[in-house]
Amino acid sequence: MRTASDISQPESLVLRPHRMQFVLDELPALAVCCAGGIYGGLEDMPFPIAGVAVFLCLSLVLLYRFLCLCRIRYRIGSEQLVCERGLLVRKVDYMELYRVVDFQEHQSLMQQLCGLKTVRIFSTDRNTPRLDLTGMRRKDDIVPLIRSRVEYNKRKKGIYEITNH
Repeated sequence: MRTASDISQPESLVLRPHRMQFVLDELPALAVCCAGGIYGGLEDMPFPIAGVAVFLCLSLVLLYRFLCLCRIRYRIGSEQLVCERGLLVRKVDYMELYRVVDFQEHQSLMQQLCGLKTVRIFSTDRNTPRLDLTGMRRKDDIVPLIRSRVEYNKRKKGIYEITNH
């Protein structure tokens, strides 16, 4: 990871979800797919074709979802956070860093066991008020990096927050 002093450089940091996030997200479907494959392979069971059909259909769905997860890319630039996703149809969301207002890190129990986390970014952007960076490694300090770039861009554009507390 880069330090906060590197924020003035125009280089982008590219992040991708960890592949273990797929297993965490699709655990029930993976279990049903395996059970269908095992059931379809057993002899003297009623309707073995149904087990094979479940296995094949779920395998295709899981393959598609895995490829979609592999195609997600988060690029943290000097002025924008760009989220690219999609397999057949690509969608690219741009979030200006000066619009970011808050951060949140979340870890489900399974993510804790696997060393992953979800970083949630809140902004005043109309199209993307909330962006979830799922499957990030727990040890990666993403929030301080984004926060320093957000503060840099707010100072650069002369944007100040006024609160009533």
